[in-house]
Order: sequence, then C-alpha cells, then structure tokens
Amino acid sequence: MSLSLESRFVDAQGLRLHVRVRPGAPTRPAVLFLHGWLDHSHSFDAVLEHVPADWRVALLDFRGMGQSAHAPPEANYQAADHLLDVEAALDGLGFEQAHLVGHSLGGIIALTYASVRPERVLDVALIESLGPTGGPPEYAVERLRAFLNDARRPPNSKPYPNVEAAAARLRENNPTLPPAAALHLARYGTRPHEKGGVAFTFDPRHRRRFAHGHDEAQWLALQEQVRCPVLLIRGQDGLWPDAAKLDRRLGALRTLSGPPLVLPGGHHVHMERAQDVARALADFIR
Repeated sequence: MSLSLESRFVDAQGLRLHVRVRPGAPTRPAVLFLHGWLDHSHSFDAVLEHVPADWRVALLDFRGMGQSAHAPPEANYQAADHLLDVEAALDGLGFEQAHLVGHSLGGIIALTYASVRPERVLDVALIESLGPTGGPPEYAVERLRAFLNDARRPPNSKPYPNVEAAAARLRENNPTLPPAAALHLARYGTRPHEKGGVAFTFDPRHRRRFAHGHDEAQWLALQEQVRCPVLLIRGQDGLWPDAAKLDRRLGALRTLSGPPLVLPGGHHVHMERAQDVARALADFIR
C-alpha cells in the first residue's frame, strides 16, 4: 500500500514545522504520530503501511529534527517546546481532537500534552515510552550546571562519508536497532554536508542537556492527571526503568487500557514489528 503522504508546514510561534499528512474524511480518526529523540517522522513509515487506510494521519517532525526548522542561534531547546509543536500541528491541520501515538520522546510529549490539554486528546498510544529519566529533586543543581557547561560547546554537525556510515553510527548508539531500520532512518535523516559526505538533519544543539526537567514526583503527578485511555507497547529488549520505578509509573497511569503489550524487539520495536504494532493501534484507536 502506498503511503500517499503530502508535506505541509505549520507555524509554531514563528518556527516552521514540517508535517507529513494523509487527508481523509472528517468522520474518520485523526491520528498524530510523534517520533523519538533525534529521529524524524519516517520512523513510522513501516507502521503506516498497515494501519487503516481511511485514517487521517499526520506525522510531525519536532523542531530542530527531520525537515522542521532549527531554533534561532540565540535560543535553546527545552522539553516543553515540543508541547508548542504538538499544539501548532493540531491547530495548523484543523484537528480539534486527535489520537496521539508517540515513540520514546514522542510518547513523553504525548502523555504530557494529554495531561494539560485533555479536551484535545482522545487517547494516547505509547511505544517504548513511560516518562523521562527523572531523578531526585537535588539533581536540579547539577542539571543547571550541565546546561551552562553545554552552552559553551559550539554545535558540531559531524560529516559521514555516506548514508551507510551514518546508519552505522546510529547502530553504535543503539545496538538493538536492526541494520535495515538504521539505514531507513539515515536515508531520510541526513543531508549533504558542505565538506562532503552527509550529516544528520537534526540540530546538534539537541544533544545539550535541558535546564529543567521533571523529577520523579512531578512526573507521577503529571501522569495522574491523564484522563484518556492509554496503550503501552514495549520491546522485549527495549529501554525501560527499573522494576520499582516501572511499577510506580504504571500505577500512576489510571486509564491504562491493560497490561503492556510486549513484542520481540528493541527500542525501535515499531520498526521491527510494524505489522504487530499497527494491529495493536487499530484495535485501540476507534
């Protein structure tokens, strides 16, 4: 099945964000897909091959990633910025309400947005995502120190000889990522570099530490405000918190639709088991 997606751009307070869209009838589900950290909307391509063809789907590139604009030189990225991205996408596409599907960072943003804009979110499907790393309140000082230190480092967009070399780099950072999936991410997530070869499209400033973040108590309080149904999909070899933290976070999700669906695969399980993930989404989203 052809994806038949068209590129559109929406405005997020002056920042131009890229969204890939498959229009449909207004009576059909509107589903917004949110990708992971340093990824882009093409990470969901395999899943879209198997979801219902009549869904109205939109795949957002977060600011500074994919084909979306980078923040201006004087700005810094913060986690809450991506809430603006979600709202800009929904507003720009005319989605009064939507189903949110988020992988990793995208899941964190989806769940956060659902807690603060409950009237706009029908449900949330989380893929390999159950909150940020968190930490004790006293970590706030170290986080701010790291933020200041990182700000001194100039952005470095490293070139790679070719797309294959960029894909190999992705697998170094994420050994569970299958070669085919890494190549797909690299093919759509790189651009020609001025010195030859290719470089990743994401803004290298995304590698800097945030100035502020939720500690564990704040995150649990946020989760408790989510009122819509939540589906949780995880990879058997994915990235998950320790057992005690996992139990706390699952307990704080009052509207969890059932036990987590565990599939063979790693952190990018939606690229490895696309048909199974799509089937779970189709059963969940109505």
